[in-house]
Amino acid sequence: MLVTGGAGYIGSHVVRLLVDAGREVVVVDDLSTGELERVDDVPFVHLDLASVHARARLDATIRTHGVGSVVHLAAMKQVGESVDRPTWYFDRNIGGLTNLLAAMEDRGVRAMVFSSSAAVYGEVSGGQVREDHPCAPVNPYGQSKLVGEWMLANAAHAWGLRGISLRYFNVAGTGWPQLRDRTEANLVPIVMRAVREGCPVPVFGVDHPTQDGSCVRDYIHVVDLADAHVAALEHLCGADAGHTALNLGTGRGTSVLEIVQAVSACAARPAAIEAFPPRAGDPVTVVADPSRARQLLGWRARHDVVDAVTSAWSASLTATSARSAG
Repeated sequence: MLVTGGAGYIGSHVVRLLVDAGREVVVVDDLSTGELERVDDVPFVHLDLASVHARARLDATIRTHGVGSVVHLAAMKQVGESVDRPTWYFDRNIGGLTNLLAAMEDRGVRAMVFSSSAAVYGEVSGGQVREDHPCAPVNPYGQSKLVGEWMLANAAHAWGLRGISLRYFNVAGTGWPQLRDRTEANLVPIVMRAVREGCPVPVFGVDHPTQDGSCVRDYIHVVDLADAHVAALEHLCGADAGHTALNLGTGRGTSVLEIVQAVSACAARPAAIEAFPPRAGDPVTVVADPSRARQLLGWRARHDVVDAVTSAWSASLTATSARSAG
């Protein structure tokens, strides 16, 4: 089992559950955002998937470790950055997947779980979004993920890939303190830092047509997300060649300001906000209809947004205590 991006926040949770389930895992990661200590108990290959040497290194890794399936999480993922640097995003996200699929085809590896995103939908008109909703991504990040899905579908047709694209909604929470989200690029860590430091929380857009004017998202606990990867891999073991896309979310929307309130409740202190104009390429409301994943994989989210925020806050306290003790 090969997990790309396995030293990252989400990837390390996936690796932990696979190892706990008795699966042999090798991690490939360039450590641009990952942390080696998260996966120091599994074989590791330091590799940039978009590099000129990636295809040969992947071929060797597949042969050496007897890889029979792949979970592909490695990618750049910041919406605003993708708007500023679109060519770089296509090079990293699409180029890396191209090298990986080529190595898989050469070595006869025919099962992949692909980390996609709700960003493939673009702007939606409210309510829950289903997988058959038209895909019209509004930023280069979402476009790169949609192209990735097309690549899996083409590989399924051309050489028999069995592929599942998991369209993540907003991921939060922590399963184990050492695997927590340390990048402070996602909303919950950003809010936690602001609350800890007594700074105002930046909120991009407060006049949207939502219940409180801020953007609304579907927040899924990272452990539920990792569980879905394990379920998807099990499903692919007996599947025919083909590709399908599945939403991973809770089916419930939470606004940015509600996340601020949830973190404030954990910290037992109020939080101020600082309003900014909406960001380019940022949809107003995106909430999942996760029923297809439930029907196909027998999977459902078991945690709510309060669980996610509470686990993230507790993990940050554990980390702070460990640093103080050291």
